[in-house]
Amino acid sequence: MLEEYVVLNGKKFRKGYTTGACAAAAAKASVCMFFSKRLLDFIEIDTPAGVRLKLPVSDVAISEDKVTCAVVKDGGDDPDITTGLKIFADVRITYEEGISVEGGEGVGVVTEPGLKVPVGMPAINPVPMQMIKKEVAEVLPPTKGAHITIRVPGGEEAAKKTYNPRLGILGGISILGTKGIVVPMSEEAWKESIYLEIDMAAARGDRMLVFTFGNIGEDFVGNTLKLPHKGIIKISNFVGDMLQRASEKKLQKILLAGHIGKLVKVSAGIFQTHSRIADARMEILSSYAALEGASKEIIHEIYACKTTDGAVKILDANGLEEVYHRIVNQASIRCMHHVFNKIKVGAVLCDSYNRILATDALAREMLEKSKRYL
Repeated sequence: MLEEYVVLNGKKFRKGYTTGACAAAAAKASVCMFFSKRLLDFIEIDTPAGVRLKLPVSDVAISEDKVTCAVVKDGGDDPDITTGLKIFADVRITYEEGISVEGGEGVGVVTEPGLKVPVGMPAINPVPMQMIKKEVAEVLPPTKGAHITIRVPGGEEAAKKTYNPRLGILGGISILGTKGIVVPMSEEAWKESIYLEIDMAAARGDRMLVFTFGNIGEDFVGNTLKLPHKGIIKISNFVGDMLQRASEKKLQKILLAGHIGKLVKVSAGIFQTHSRIADARMEILSSYAALEGASKEIIHEIYACKTTDGAVKILDANGLEEVYHRIVNQASIRCMHHVFNKIKVGAVLCDSYNRILATDALAREMLEKSKRYL
């Protein structure tokens, strides 16, 4: 059990660890046990969040050429359908250098384009894949290799309660996690924590803040826009609430930077962007494409997409980049209207690969002056 907590409104919420961290830990433990021929009760791994985890190992089976073990997923106090599932790693040692990873029982397979994982591959996202290979490489002797199969008994049934089927990920769950750590919060507690960040920024005299939706937006702002961390706030899905709070605190400017899957909703006046509440991404993109003169066939193709990244490929291939400018311009206008023009809002749009798709005029102005405000 990870004994780290966040405290909100006097309540403690225990953090957990992702399916990606579990897969990396199980794979590393299996390799360690293969060469030591000794059972392990725990294994330690690093996470992108900078936290070193010590995770319990279970269900160990050692044979002449293979080791299997599991790490039980623990999402802490976060309501997570995958908590309690056993994430197994079956490892066969090879005598050629190299580490290969495949999905087994209960790990979904990508069947639609537009995700970070290619069609036909197991739904093991890039960061967990990197974690698995890094941790195994640390304990794998020179001249040896490893073939790793990640499997999750019960994963196929659990996935039916997730958005995987809608995304074209079939047969199981995804192995996820950009940080390795799950930070739990109830929605109200979550909002209160973000309010506090805005309040603190206002108290220290900040005039401009950068709002991002999550890790993708935060990485984009830091790595692509090269803005300093100070003044960047992850607002999750709570666009309207956070704009209102910023207005109440007399902030002057907001730079809204994020992935097309979120920002396209804001451009249509959707201020709570969770897909369970509002998911009109393809309807909006189809409408914008039509306004830019797209053919009926292309509009139908966009409408049928499972992901906005898939739609981006169609827009790019057909010279419909003006759709991106519609998104940022409309997002800025909608946000300013939402707070009765008490704050200037600029928007920057990116895809999953940190590529800038569009910026509006206010965003360009803010970026040029960012050093003065942040």
